[in-house]
Amino acid sequence: MAAVRKICYLHKWQLICYFGRRHSSTDQFKKNIRVRFAPSPTGSLHLGGLRTALYNYLFAKSQNGTFILRIEDTDQTRTVSGAIERLQDMLQWTGIVPDEGPSQGGNYGPYIQSQRLELYRENIKTLLQNETSYYCFCTPLRLDLLRRDAARNREVPGYDNRCRHLTKDEVQEKLARKTPYVIRLKLEPTTDPWDDLIKGPVTSNVAEIEGDPVLLKSDGFPTYHFANVVDDHYMEVTHVLRGDEWRASTPKHLLLYKAFGWHPPQFGHLPLILNKDGTKLSKRQGDIHVEHFRNSRYLPEAVVSYVTTVGSGFGVDTSSMTLEQLVQQFKLEKVRRNNSRLDPLFLEESNKAHLKRLLHSSKRNDLVSSLHSIVAEAYTNRLDRLHQDALSVEYLMRILDWSMTEDRICKLTDLLLPSFAFLWEIPQHSLLQSLQAQHPHIVQALGLCTQRLQEIPDFEKDTVSQVLKRSAKESQIKFNVYMLLLRQVLSGLKEGPPVAEMMTLLGRQNTLRRIEYSIKLMTSCQAVPFAV
Repeated sequence: MAAVRKICYLHKWQLICYFGRRHSSTDQFKKNIRVRFAPSPTGSLHLGGLRTALYNYLFAKSQNGTFILRIEDTDQTRTVSGAIERLQDMLQWTGIVPDEGPSQGGNYGPYIQSQRLELYRENIKTLLQNETSYYCFCTPLRLDLLRRDAARNREVPGYDNRCRHLTKDEVQEKLARKTPYVIRLKLEPTTDPWDDLIKGPVTSNVAEIEGDPVLLKSDGFPTYHFANVVDDHYMEVTHVLRGDEWRASTPKHLLLYKAFGWHPPQFGHLPLILNKDGTKLSKRQGDIHVEHFRNSRYLPEAVVSYVTTVGSGFGVDTSSMTLEQLVQQFKLEKVRRNNSRLDPLFLEESNKAHLKRLLHSSKRNDLVSSLHSIVAEAYTNRLDRLHQDALSVEYLMRILDWSMTEDRICKLTDLLLPSFAFLWEIPQHSLLQSLQAQHPHIVQALGLCTQRLQEIPDFEKDTVSQVLKRSAKESQIKFNVYMLLLRQVLSGLKEGPPVAEMMTLLGRQNTLRRIEYSIKLMTSCQAVPFAV
C-alpha cells in the first residue's frame, strides 16, 4: 500500500511539472538562476549563436541571474585557432558580456571543456559502475558498414547496440588486450513527456529512433552530450535555452541526468532562424556572421535588435531599444514557438532608429568620432581633395543632423555613397564646358551669385534660397537652368538635395570657394589647381 502511495505521489509530481511550467510567470522561477551560452570554437559567431547568447543573457538579467560563457571544444578536429578570442570580442561588441567565462573567471571553472577532461573521466566511472553505460569495441570499419546498410535500406543510421550484450569476462579480456574502445550510454524507452519552456509538452522515444550514443570517445575526449550534461550539473545551470535544432538531443540528456541521479535543468528551445526566402541559415553564409555587420558599420544595438525579430519575447517594437530596455521588457513566455524569418529591412530601420537615438543622447560625440574615422579612412589616399573643414567637429555634426533629420541614411557609411561625395571632396566638373557653351553669360551669373551670397548677414537656407531666386532673375537665366548650373558647380551632380540646402551644408566659405574655382576653370584653358 505504501508503494502504491509512493507511485501516486511521484505521478502527481510529474503532472505538476508537466502542466505547470509553460504557463507559469517567469516571476515564479526559482532564485539564483544560472544560464549559459556554450558555443564551439569552430568559426565566427553568426546570428543564430548571437540570438542564443542574447536570449540567455536577457533571461538571466531579467531574473537577477547569472550568464555564463562556456567554450565546448571537445571536438578538437573542428576547433579553429583564434575562434575563442573572436567570439568573446563579438559578444563584447554587442554588449552581451558574461558574468562568468574564460576571461571573467568564476567559481565554477575552468570554462573551456578541454581543460575539464579529468572531471569527465571521473564521472564516466559512475555510469560504468551503475551499468547505465558500457564499453564498445566496434571498429570504425564495422560502424561504417552499418551506416552503408542503413542508407541502402533507406533507414535512419544508428548503432545496433551490439557491445551492450558483451559479458563482463569478454569486456575484461578486450580491455586486457588494450582493444580501442568508446563508452556508450544505454538508451531506455522515453514514453513520458517532458515540458519545454517554449514549445510546451514534448514526447520523443529516442531509443526507438537511435542507437546507444557515445559518451567518451577513443581519444579520451567526451562527446557533446556527455560533457554538456556534466558541465551543466557542476556549473549549477538551472535553465538551458538553446536553438530548436538541439531539441532532439534533450531526451538523451534527460536520460543522462537520470543515470547520474541528478536533477535536470529546465529546457527551452528557441525557434529556428530562417532566411527571408524561408531557407535555413548556413554558417557558410558570410552575411550572417556578426563580424560582417560590424565591418559593414552597423551599430551593435541594431544588430541585437535585429535578432529579437526572430524569437520575439517582448510584445512591443524593439527596433530602437537599448540592451537595458530589452532586459526590462523580456518575458520568456512571450517567445514564439514557430520558426521565424530574418527581415533585412528591419535591420536598416533599426540602425536608423538607433543612430537618431544616439544623435540626441550623451553619446553624440561618439557618432562624430565614428564619422570622422570613416571619412578619413575612405579618403586616405586623396586627402588633398577634401574641402576645407571637412573633418572638423562642427561640420561633421552639421552633416549628421542633416542626414538624420531628413532620413537620408541608414548607417554612417551611407554618407560615402557617390550621391554624398560633394559633402567631402571638390567635385569633378565634367559639365561646365558644355553649360558655358549653351549659356555664354554663366560666368557673369556666377560672379553675381558670389557677390549676393557675401552680402547676406546670415547663411541660412531660407535666406540663401531668396538670394538664388533674385540672382537668377538678375542674370536673366531660367531658374531651373540656374539651379542645374549651381548644383554642378557645388557637387558635380545632375540631381541631389536642393541647392540652397547644399550651400548651407557646405557653409558660406566652402560654397564661395567652389563657385570661384568654377569661374576660374571656365575662364582659363586649363583647370586651375584648387587651393585647399
